[in-house]
Amino acid sequence: MKLKNAFKNPVHRIVNSSVVKYFREAYSELKKVTWPSRKDTIMYSTIVLVLSLSMAVVIGGLDLGLSKGLEYLISVIPA
Repeated sequence: MKLKNAFKNPVHRIVNSSVVKYFREAYSELKKVTWPSRKDTIMYSTIVLVLSLSMAVVIGGLDLGLSKGLEYLISVIPA
């Protein structure tokens, strides 16, 4: 009987809800994670930035080259 009455209390329903349980379990799992060191984080971030910038330059160059080539072809073909 006491257990049934305890769940009628809205505070107990919130504390025992699945949402609260989810966040408690997520927090528990995050404690188990092995986070990278500051040095590793800086190294990986640098690699990502360098690769992103180099890909941007390559794709930008291809776009520029192809657009200039198409402009040339359009100008050569008589209308």
